[in-house]
Amino acid sequence: MKKLLTLGAALLSLTFSASAQKMASCCARPAGNLSASATETFAMLATDKDFSGGHDAPLPYKFEGDGQEIEFKTPDGKTGKGFEIKSATPSTKYLFVLHEWWGLNDYIKKEAATFAAEMPGVNVIAVDLYDGKVATTADEAGKLMGEVKTERAVAILKGAQLYAGPKAQFASIGWCFGGGWSLQEALLGGKQTVGCVMYYGMPEKDVAKLKTLNTDVLGIFASQDKWINPEVVGQFQKDMAAAGKKVTIESYDADHAFANPSNPKFNKEYAAKAHGQALTYLRGKFKVKA
Repeated sequence: MKKLLTLGAALLSLTFSASAQKMASCCARPAGNLSASATETFAMLATDKDFSGGHDAPLPYKFEGDGQEIEFKTPDGKTGKGFEIKSATPSTKYLFVLHEWWGLNDYIKKEAATFAAEMPGVNVIAVDLYDGKVATTADEAGKLMGEVKTERAVAILKGAQLYAGPKAQFASIGWCFGGGWSLQEALLGGKQTVGCVMYYGMPEKDVAKLKTLNTDVLGIFASQDKWINPEVVGQFQKDMAAAGKKVTIESYDADHAFANPSNPKFNKEYAAKAHGQALTYLRGKFKVKA
């Protein structure tokens, strides 16, 4: 009997150990700096079938407005890509638009054009973090998001900042995947950063990093979001307070991606209201009149 009890205890120990290892591999922060963990944690959702299943493929759409494709040098010796809509008058004000997990598609170009029209005197660049690749299905989007390397994405954003120039003022806005990267863009911009808007993106968790922010943050979230949920948002508020930085949280009784017109969870009323809040915030940061 004693041997049986000992064997049972050993088996239970092995089972618990395996379960703990599985949990650790799923939920532990990725190796590397904490700046990487926030974005890489979100990228892990690429393997979540519930997450990908909540994103219907975008309806066909062709952007035919003003703007041009651009390329710029990146610190890693490569080139980055983007879509730029320049101000009609010379300006050192730049809004960086960060795409969702689909990539820099025509919907994002339309968003960039909308902000450019609403903020005369501001250059708008939709930055391509996928190096020219665009997804048309959820499987493709998950694959592209999961393949993003933090070092490369950082190099692309730094390249865009160098393209804007040392005297430029930066603000950023992004959704979903791009929401998290909007905050990272703000951190990378240092003293040149004047504003940051993030829609339901993964917040930075490193308080030491948040202390380096040169701006406050407008965070737009959805209370029904299963991933960037109220608990995650609440922790972000605590972390920003610990860092001595201001964050304004606008929470809507909606689901993740509620501001995306190609998503089945799209809420036209809330999307319009959130856009108005983002626009008012950005106009204030750039000192642009309505």
